[in-house]
Amino acid sequence: MTLRVVGAGLGRTGTLSLKLALERLLGGPCYHMVEVFAHPEHIGSWQAAARGESPDWRQIFEGYRSAVDWPAAAFWPELSDAFPDAIVLLSVRDPDAWWQSAHQTIFPAALGAEGEWRAMLDAVFDARFTREIDDRAACVAAFERHNAEVRRRVPRSRLVEWQAQDGWEPLCKALGMPVPSEPFPRANTREDFLTLHAPEARRRLGQ
Repeated sequence: MTLRVVGAGLGRTGTLSLKLALERLLGGPCYHMVEVFAHPEHIGSWQAAARGESPDWRQIFEGYRSAVDWPAAAFWPELSDAFPDAIVLLSVRDPDAWWQSAHQTIFPAALGAEGEWRAMLDAVFDARFTREIDDRAACVAAFERHNAEVRRRVPRSRLVEWQAQDGWEPLCKALGMPVPSEPFPRANTREDFLTLHAPEARRRLGQ
């Protein structure tokens, strides 16, 4: 089994909805930050990647058909090289709306992380995003810089750019699959995160 989709879109761009959608389409699990919660043995590999080392990507993603969200999205160049037949999926969002969402959900959780989790997140953000995740200007600049780099480096024939309102069609077209009859999954809204996911995230991150 190999990755068919390398997600380059950063967290809070509909990545949990994409995880559910890709699992439906590809019939196999999609790697997302929640998978790191389930596999803390991967933390060291992500720290190594942030240091510029080369983990065994195929071992990390063994059994997975796709990957979205941090930390994988930060290493899309390496993953797109390791899985050359995969499409590169850039999930995007209005930068201001993205900042408001991230600032109220995942960034506070990251800032409160402890131990090896904090070390991993700091390493990934420092190497591939920005360490200043409490600073709006720094984060928006990093977000826009990241997206521009993906657009610049990925061949148009391989790149799929997606927004939440796009639903199934761009994914199905790129993967050569029929559009499912059921509605596109909508998961992890800001309200969902704060009421359902934040307590579990805090527990996992040692808070």
